[in-house]
Amino acid sequence: MMGGSGSKGKGYWPFSGSVGGDEPAKDGQEQSLARVRSIRNATPFVFTRRSSLYYDEDGDLAHEFYEETVVTKNGRKKAKLKRIHKNLIPQGVVKLNHPRIHVDFPVVICEA
Repeated sequence: MMGGSGSKGKGYWPFSGSVGGDEPAKDGQEQSLARVRSIRNATPFVFTRRSSLYYDEDGDLAHEFYEETVVTKNGRKKAKLKRIHKNLIPQGVVKLNHPRIHVDFPVVICEA
């Protein structure tokens, strides 16, 4: 799916108040009571996001890490960069400086 930041749940629309009372929706999926209760308190704003940055073994923070290796080919030394995939720790959830509007919130933004 292109722009895959939308909600993936079937039949779940977090901004509508059409779910009947405190009972979970019976559309073939079991929804937890906490999820149904959160619909009433749904806000069009997003305050946190999952970071795309990683920490390496030294504590440095970046999107990707490379290691310089020296390769000898035909008696000539050549430096190459090798991408590091191991021992990287995701940064996790990051608080946004300014709230964003949720991607699934039906709103028209226009400049008049």
